[in-house]
Amino acid sequence: MRQSHLFTKTRKEAPKDEVARNAELLIRAGYVHKEIAGVYTYLPLGLRVLNKICAIIREEMNEIGGVEVLMTTLQDPGIWKTSGRWDDEVVDNWFKTSLKGGGELGVANTHEEALTALLREHISSYRDLPRYIYQIQTKFRNELRAKSGIMRGREFLMKDMYSFSRSEAEFREFYETVAAAYLRIFTRVGLGDRTYRTFASGGSFSKFSDEFQTVTEAGEDIIYIDDEKRIAVNKEVYTDEVLRDLGLDKAKLREAKAVEVGNIFPLSTRFSEALGLTYKNEAGEDVHPWMGSYGIGPGRLMGTIVEVLADERGLVWPREVAPFSLHLLALPGGEVAGNKLYGELVHAGVEVLYDDRDLSAGAKFADADLLGLPTRAIVSEKSLAAGGAEVKGRTEKEARIIPLDAIAS
Repeated sequence: MRQSHLFTKTRKEAPKDEVARNAELLIRAGYVHKEIAGVYTYLPLGLRVLNKICAIIREEMNEIGGVEVLMTTLQDPGIWKTSGRWDDEVVDNWFKTSLKGGGELGVANTHEEALTALLREHISSYRDLPRYIYQIQTKFRNELRAKSGIMRGREFLMKDMYSFSRSEAEFREFYETVAAAYLRIFTRVGLGDRTYRTFASGGSFSKFSDEFQTVTEAGEDIIYIDDEKRIAVNKEVYTDEVLRDLGLDKAKLREAKAVEVGNIFPLSTRFSEALGLTYKNEAGEDVHPWMGSYGIGPGRLMGTIVEVLADERGLVWPREVAPFSLHLLALPGGEVAGNKLYGELVHAGVEVLYDDRDLSAGAKFADADLLGLPTRAIVSEKSLAAGGAEVKGRTEKEARIIPLDAIAS
């Protein structure tokens, strides 16, 4: 992409109505646009990052047997009344809407009920199980607070997976498979060394659920970390009894602020029982499948990457999620060579953002720092005289001269 073709502009000042660092930087860099509190439009560069995060999630979910669907946002109240979760006293963040002809519809915030009801038409025998079904879909939640930028939105993208297993043992095996896949996802997006599997309340479903918490001062949770075992405990369940159950020594734990970037929940048979989903086992008996749910918010993950990795100059994207792998800057005396190199890089399949704008070197450098691409190549009269382009990583201080014909490799 030529930067002159981008309609978005960078900003020197952070928006006055934002308090979250991720939103301040993403808006300044032209990655997102705030519509209203908790609602953001993803602009071209931001959408490329979001799509790359989603691609990593898809790869890992497909690898463990996940099958992707796209379910409806508008929900029939009937199935939610059956499960007991239509009542605002039970689920307090519903968005609901009225039909012109009368009656209500729900605006989905999760999909346990809808998918369980759907599978009544597709599961009848033990041979039909297990099944692992996921989607990456826009969710709506009527959050009381929306002050954490794209990390807590009223409209947001969610990867939600639901598992249906023949037994608790089969469910538990898959549950651990998902936990391992989640850790791979967080490593691939650059957060692996700061993200911990964290024991949290299981609510009415089980003694524990599992959160995946990334350590950052922007976090809303307090966790207690065992660095040697690389696990943590959420403050909400931080008791001596829980520590004994988990085999943790309080003296070895450190306290930290963290943000939840993913979660996995045992659901037991609550929804399959409520909605009448059964299968016949080998003895011909009707049995309710064991269920689990597994969530990751790609936008929240994107915001967390910003909170953790950005520096005083701007964004810092890991290569696997960066909108482009290379930022090519043409300075005075390097325009002709820069144009030629850009064409060669595109032909070679390199993802390159080419700053071909008629701006000063200082303005281009400041924008490059703010945009945060992992590698920068500068073509100028000076660099050409030295034998090529000045190439450096986003966080590196010193550049190397690389011959133009070697830049792609």
